[in-house]
Amino acid sequence: MRTVAIFRLINSRLKRFAYQSQELFYFSVKMVRAVFARPFYVPETLEQMYLIGFGSLYLIVLTGIFAGEGFALAFSVELADFGAKDYLGRIMSIAIIRELGPILTGLMVAARVASGITAEIGAMKSSNQIDAMVAFGIDPVRKVAVPRMVALVLMVPVLTIICDAIAIIGGYLVAVFVAHVTSTMYWSAVRDRLLFGNIFIGLLKPVVYSFIIAFISCFKGFSSSGGTKGVGRATTESVVLTSITILVMNFFITRVVFTLIKGWL
Repeated sequence: MRTVAIFRLINSRLKRFAYQSQELFYFSVKMVRAVFARPFYVPETLEQMYLIGFGSLYLIVLTGIFAGEGFALAFSVELADFGAKDYLGRIMSIAIIRELGPILTGLMVAARVASGITAEIGAMKSSNQIDAMVAFGIDPVRKVAVPRMVALVLMVPVLTIICDAIAIIGGYLVAVFVAHVTSTMYWSAVRDRLLFGNIFIGLLKPVVYSFIIAFISCFKGFSSSGGTKGVGRATTESVVLTSITILVMNFFITRVVFTLIKGWL
């Protein structure tokens, strides 16, 4: 009996996952189509760009500086054993631009922005504001979801570039004052790895992450139910699902892009 109950529970969870995945796909397609339909809500988009970009800046700066210093410190200790500390800038440039900068920015923005978007839309739905928009002939997806998606697509790559720069500067501080690598050696090694392939990967990932954050957070907000308790549950699910999806997509993007442009790396 216990085995049958477990099997039924797993089966119901799989059905629920498949159903929500289908609903998320249709909702994402609707959001993308709404981007090219009038009217365009430019003031709302600019407001979201400010809230997402400037509002996340302090978090990105703090994350980037300490993550870069931590990576540089760990790498410098290992490289010192082989007498290869001069390669610290090269390794930092590759690690930060390809992986560390995009993934840290994606996770930090997901933790801060995805939760806020889901909670805001969920609160609007529970207070019947979404129904009021529909009653007045306003498409809530175009009015609420699209400005947030456009803002994310524009601002997440910018935040990633800032995180990359701050992390490399943090690595420079460790390289010069802890590992005793000369400034010229460090920056020349960093510059040598600023190749098209590395930069392309480092900018492609945040664009994909921004769509993931927008799709999942808006979908969870619009599909939330059960009042304030349901909004809290949807917010938690949004952050968890967004973070996991970003980590999974990071692997597949790296694998596919490395295969396609390995000659430019």
